Amino acid sequence: MGNVKIYNLFKYFVRFLFLQIVITYFTIWFFDNYIIFSIEEKFNLFQNLLDDRNRFLPFIPIQFVTVDTVLSLLVFLFLVVLYSTNFYTYVNELEYTFEKNYFDDYINIYLLWNSFLFSSFFVFRFVGVSRGNLFLFSFIVPLFLILFRNSELLSTLLGRSVIKENYITFNLDGDSLFRNLRIMSFRKNIENFIITDQNKIIQKIDEINKVVDLNLVVINLKSSNQLISQLEEYLININKKVLIISKENIQFSKNFLYRNENIDGYKFIYFNNDIQYGSKYIFKRVFDLIISTLALFFLIPLLLALITYIFLIDGGPAIISQKRVGLHGKPFNMFKIRTMKNNSHELREALKDLNTKTGPLFKITDDPRIIKGGKFIRKYSFDEIPQLFNVLIGDMSLVGPRPLFDTDTKTFDTNYMRRLNVMPGMTGLLQINERNAEDFETWFKYDVEYIENWSLYLDLKIILKTLPSLFKRKVQGL
Repeated sequence: MGNVKIYNLFKYFVRFLFLQIVITYFTIWFFDNYIIFSIEEKFNLFQNLLDDRNRFLPFIPIQFVTVDTVLSLLVFLFLVVLYSTNFYTYVNELEYTFEKNYFDDYINIYLLWNSFLFSSFFVFRFVGVSRGNLFLFSFIVPLFLILFRNSELLSTLLGRSVIKENYITFNLDGDSLFRNLRIMSFRKNIENFIITDQNKIIQKIDEINKVVDLNLVVINLKSSNQLISQLEEYLININKKVLIISKENIQFSKNFLYRNENIDGYKFIYFNNDIQYGSKYIFKRVFDLIISTLALFFLIPLLLALITYIFLIDGGPAIISQKRVGLHGKPFNMFKIRTMKNNSHELREALKDLNTKTGPLFKITDDPRIIKGGKFIRKYSFDEIPQLFNVLIGDMSLVGPRPLFDTDTKTFDTNYMRRLNVMPGMTGLLQINERNAEDFETWFKYDVEYIENWSLYLDLKIILKTLPSLFKRKVQGL
């Protein structure tokens, strides 16, 4: 629990520092350009501050007596007040809630901000300002604060909404009051299963995840206080949100970070091992949006040339979509430049004896389905350029495990299911190391390595190494 508190304090500090820097710079910029009428008026404000310093605070060095310094101090003091309230800093997933209203939260922050702002302007004698622009400014800062209150709203704006997430429950009554916990009330319940054999819980989670994108698992142990070792390890490594409920104190054999709370006489254990969730998802998503937008800007001429070539050689369509499986098992349509004959995927069954790969992978040497020029396009991965649009949409990331067909995913065992718990990508560790690997175990080895070591630095490192790797490999495609 100590590690959890340290992590939360660090997270709050980073967010506080971020808000301090951004709001301070915005406030100074807006004040200089829209609120104050002229340089002369700002100098008059400085004179007022200097008079107050000489009368009441002569020990303050004169070089610190500036309008910008006061504005920075006001932002700092307000954030201290705001962060001292649980209302702003803490969103408890394990609290009861029956409605969700961002507008009410905004109004509370707006009233607090404006009472502080206008009182401060009165104390520091800020006169000669534009009342209309000051009125506009009074709305902007609370909007920014509610946006960055926590990662939930910003994640929603970037494409990953809590209300679109799914969860399953085990041994939880349909009318249980616990279903009104915030962690469940905003998500969609797929089904409740009555299963006492903990080994079968693992099987059921995998079974559901193969057909539905699953984000949260809730297990009611009732009077039991322990998970079997296989289920405990599985839940820790599943990279999802997990809530465990019991009447007794739950004992674990492994050490890991989790929250422990008592609610209505029950013990609640909650942990979130989704490595691409919250602020981590936001940073990765923003990174993807910036890089993919820049890449498309430079690659659009090449993409148009390839589309024209495909139409001239083999007719349309030049860009196809294939049903693939994404984050947490969510299906999506992946875009590609067509390098094979139309309906080539339907010919896989007839050609399966020629497959040179193992597991769910499918690859034929000198594949007869490839059209003229297709090998060259695949050799340098030009056929994957349209997947930049998948990245912009939010179905894929620039870096991650390659997405497979839904029919392939259905063959996954419990271990292989882990690769569904991060966003699929255009490139990854496999592509820069052993792109021509013939067995799925090699694919999975690099996928697990990526999952266990993921960071934005690793993503950037893989992207920088991807281009050189294209000139070292043979024709490859999935």
